[in-house]
Amino acid sequence: MKLIRKLLWLIFLILIVFGAVAFGYYIAVTKNTALDSEKLLLSDKAVVLYDTQGEQIENVSVSAFRQTVRLSEVPKTTKLAFIDVEDKRFYTHSGFDTKRLIKAAYNNLKTRSFKEGASTISQQLIKNTHLSQKKTLKRKLREWKLTRELERAYSKDEILEKYLNVIYFGHNCFGLNSAARFYFGKDPKELDLADSAILAGLVKSPNNYSPFKNPTNCQKRKESVLNIMYKNGDITQTEKRAAIEKPLPKSPYVSERDLGYLHFVFDELTVLAETHGFTVGGNMEIKTYLDKKLQSQLQSIAQSYTQSDKTLTVLDAHTHGFKACVSTVGAIKRLPGSILKPLLVYAPALEKDFISPATPILDEKINYGGYSPNNFDGKFHGYVSARECVAKSLNVPAVKLLESIGIQTGAKYLEKLGLPVEKDDLSLALALGGMKNGYTLQDLISAYSAFTNGGQFTSGAFIEQIKIDGNVIYTHKPKTARVFSEETSYLITDMLKTATKTGTAKKLRSLPFEIAAKTGTAGTGKGNTDAYALSYTSRDCVGVWLGNAAGGFIDSTGGGTPCNLLLQINEYLSESYTEKIENFKKPKNIASVPLDKISYYDTHTLTLADDLSPSDYRFTEIFKKQAVPKQKSEFFSNPTIISPDLCYQNGKVVISFNEKSSPLYTYKIERYDYATHNTLYCGKFIGEFTDENLTANKNYVYTVTPIYGDRIGKQIVLPTVSTKAGESLPASDQEILEKKWWEE
Repeated sequence: MKLIRKLLWLIFLILIVFGAVAFGYYIAVTKNTALDSEKLLLSDKAVVLYDTQGEQIENVSVSAFRQTVRLSEVPKTTKLAFIDVEDKRFYTHSGFDTKRLIKAAYNNLKTRSFKEGASTISQQLIKNTHLSQKKTLKRKLREWKLTRELERAYSKDEILEKYLNVIYFGHNCFGLNSAARFYFGKDPKELDLADSAILAGLVKSPNNYSPFKNPTNCQKRKESVLNIMYKNGDITQTEKRAAIEKPLPKSPYVSERDLGYLHFVFDELTVLAETHGFTVGGNMEIKTYLDKKLQSQLQSIAQSYTQSDKTLTVLDAHTHGFKACVSTVGAIKRLPGSILKPLLVYAPALEKDFISPATPILDEKINYGGYSPNNFDGKFHGYVSARECVAKSLNVPAVKLLESIGIQTGAKYLEKLGLPVEKDDLSLALALGGMKNGYTLQDLISAYSAFTNGGQFTSGAFIEQIKIDGNVIYTHKPKTARVFSEETSYLITDMLKTATKTGTAKKLRSLPFEIAAKTGTAGTGKGNTDAYALSYTSRDCVGVWLGNAAGGFIDSTGGGTPCNLLLQINEYLSESYTEKIENFKKPKNIASVPLDKISYYDTHTLTLADDLSPSDYRFTEIFKKQAVPKQKSEFFSNPTIISPDLCYQNGKVVISFNEKSSPLYTYKIERYDYATHNTLYCGKFIGEFTDENLTANKNYVYTVTPIYGDRIGKQIVLPTVSTKAGESLPASDQEILEKKWWEE
């Protein structure tokens, strides 16, 4: 018993010491922590933005900070939605929900994670205004002290009112007033139950539950909020059902200007906050990659087109920062059309040495289980090089090539480029951009930037650095992953350069520097819904999208107005640089090779050009050195022709040449019999040769020999002709040819 008492005393003393140390640590950590009533109200300095030069940017939404809402003006269902979801015992606890803390701790222990939190509305208000930095033990201790002070200084209604006026709803919406106007175009007092459920659901994760970015998630979250309200007895079954059935808002209720560069900055801020564990609040300083002059020019260019919605974006290929962006729709996902072909089909096929730019692909009518795509012009073009397929954006070759390399293979490359593919989208229609949701223009530009960076992919960003209360809590440090080799990137870039010279992006051919580009158009049989033009140089990646947020038809294709806008942007970029835009860097492992035209067009094979071939019978193409064709043409160094046809009738011999016989050869026609040998013709190509000078009772053998310069080709022996009535032909032609008639 004495031993047990000693152990109990020892444990008691340890607990006292531990408690004293913990209390001392708490006092030390929270010594200079005090509630600041001014921080509980958002001010103009709540979020300060800077461009890439460090100059302050005017925040067009700053007026929303001053527009607070009185709790008395907030509908009852709105208040209940936030309380039920965020803190159902808000009016009964003193700042901390003990029951919720114990339950969250138990669930986290059971799942061996820290996913479930237990912050009350009071704690969230403190975090959003006083302690927005990343989660640490020190921050938590300070949060406890400040929450206690908050509860002593203000009533519950005052705390709830302040909370609703500072909480972040995503999309640059601070407070209920700006959120109600942005998402629904309403004053807070006009919010109905469905609206309130959406807004209350957004607080947990504005990025994941935004109706404009993730409508499916938003609908599920809205239903979850309504179910909680129904369970708590705050709404009826009928009210819940009506709110669930009410459609989500389709687009923001804001001016076109509000969906420009800063809209994307705040979208990214929301994602970063969730990813890096800090709260959007406090005094924030955000440095962006914005180039003010370029942004102003982009706005001027965008204003010249008013027929539909639009997005114009410029990405710096070196910093991976978006330098400018103008949009009337925000970060909308749309079907990419043919923009996807180089990323999904051609670059992966080049990477695996499945094709080269010169590879001929048969453009023909195809049918894969009922899927039978057509080209834009409704025609089929026979054998076309991969280079021309890309430049002219032919559909059939892209589908055939995707089927050959495998849909899964192409999709894996897209995912490496930051373009995830849903299972339902894994079909051959993906080659033409056929999918359910699509991608944002910014995602596509980031993917294409891998080509100008030697095959290394880095996701683009709008934010360079974030400070909260003077402390740096985030710096953009791009993560780079190799997707394609330098050689593949150079090859696809060279193919896309052809698109700017003779292909769908030929409106860019006047630019005095190397530029690669791709256009794309999406739509239905009734019309076009999306039109793209995307280009990149050694310095920038530029993208233009035209369409309608509601999905209506537009009177444009990618090679039309989007390409014109793209030209204007690139012209300005070129003029704004003090140094010339450099050419794309050619890897050492790229070879420029002369190919034989005859085998290419006659047999659709890639063969090295004969050393003796004239310039008109060869063309040059680039290859990875390991993929250069091995076989070399001997068409001129060893002249060869298809055997001519011979016909003997009415005492005449007619020799007909194949139409593919080269006009550059000299043709020697000889005639043999047992007694004589005559050269009947020696000259350029002729379609037919007729020999009427025949003698009765003779056996003749004709030969044709192609000659190029001093190169004598293989002699072709034609079938024996007999003028002997009723006699059979000799055993073989060689019997006549080898007869030494001159010795007789």
